[in-house]
Amino acid sequence: MRKLSIKLGILFFIIIFGLEAFMFSYLHSSLVNVRIEEELSALQARGNSHRDILEKHFEEDSISHVILMESEALTDVVIVNQKGDVLGTSFDNDNFKKYLIQQKTELKSEGKVVEDDWKNKPYIITLSPIMQKNETIGYVYMYQETASIHALIGRLNEHFVLAGIIALLLTFVVIVLLTRALTKPLVKMKEATYQISKGNFLVDLPRTSNDELGELAVSIKELARDLNFLKKERNDFLASISHELRTPLTYIKGYADISLRKNIEEEEKEKYLQIIVEESNRLSSLIEDLFELAKIDKNTFLIQKQQINLNELLVKLQIKMLPAFKEKEIDLTIFCPKTTSFYGDPARMEQILFNLLDNAMKYSPVRSKVEVIVRFRKKETEITIKDNGKGIPEEDLPYIFNRFYRVDKSRTRSLGGYGLGLSIVQELVQAQEGTIRVESKLNIGTTFILSFKNLGGEIK
Repeated sequence: MRKLSIKLGILFFIIIFGLEAFMFSYLHSSLVNVRIEEELSALQARGNSHRDILEKHFEEDSISHVILMESEALTDVVIVNQKGDVLGTSFDNDNFKKYLIQQKTELKSEGKVVEDDWKNKPYIITLSPIMQKNETIGYVYMYQETASIHALIGRLNEHFVLAGIIALLLTFVVIVLLTRALTKPLVKMKEATYQISKGNFLVDLPRTSNDELGELAVSIKELARDLNFLKKERNDFLASISHELRTPLTYIKGYADISLRKNIEEEEKEKYLQIIVEESNRLSSLIEDLFELAKIDKNTFLIQKQQINLNELLVKLQIKMLPAFKEKEIDLTIFCPKTTSFYGDPARMEQILFNLLDNAMKYSPVRSKVEVIVRFRKKETEITIKDNGKGIPEEDLPYIFNRFYRVDKSRTRSLGGYGLGLSIVQELVQAQEGTIRVESKLNIGTTFILSFKNLGGEIK
């Protein structure tokens, strides 16, 4: 994670430094240009001010007064007549003469900038025409040394350098804090996933934000919880299957050993062999259920759909199960329209209904009632199996479709079953694009509701 924080820090630094460099360069260039324009405008305005005085009094005293004013200033002035003869200057040498120009065209009254190359020339120069009666009688040259401009720009550069250093330091601090803030939850998530990989699923990742990182933290917590549940389910599964296999094998082995004794009576031997057969059947049933679940898990079982008459299917199933229901004096009633069409796998559907009806019979008291009701609801068909049995506790309802889950942990072996039937039912229902839900109240009864979107209609 340190590599990620370094990469993020470098990336942020490059981006922010690039933006700051661009903004500082643009701002510096703009400020320098503005300052040069201001200096040129101020120099031109100063020249125009002298020009205004000379236009009113173009005489030696006025010229001397202007020269005297500029001799005390940071700028210099040269006043020439229309022919270019120097009438007065604030310079103490003749270097200014090479910057004088022969004006061949008439100037506008606002004058013009003669020299603005402050980077390479010693002066910036402006020119203002002196006019009387719409005729040019002379010119005012204003000079300003570029050294002062360079000094001004130098001070500006110093401020920019200082501001740049402060900005870089602040940028570095912000980037460090930002990368830590971003990578801190990632570090915690990395540690959590490491703990998960080691088999410790009891990780805690608080959701500190509502962004993608917060959602990722929630996802990791849900993953850890699901893996912990699967681990518990696996352990329970192994424990349950070990128990379920051990019990019939113990009976088979024990009674087989007894049956092999020479002094055992034939009647007693027959009794023991019957127990061995029953336990063998139980073991075969368990292995068959496990094999069925294995095929479901690997998606190797086939669903062969076809149009069948649901009423005929239920009636055949009723005939098949009626002796067992009569033995317990339980009334099995079916309410289904005779022309109800079902598009599905008849063998799998019979397996689903048989398991549910078998459960209803096992957990219903003597002289009770079990009903199978088929209804049409908005292009869906509901198959309801309702009994008057002892019901399922509310706290057990969310888990009844889990493998090897038993509501009555201490129920007698006479009831049979391994807690796999409802798991198989749920898988087979979902394989036919259906849903199954359960409603139950203690000492009142249990109702299973099957819903299929591809059911409905009538047989033509």
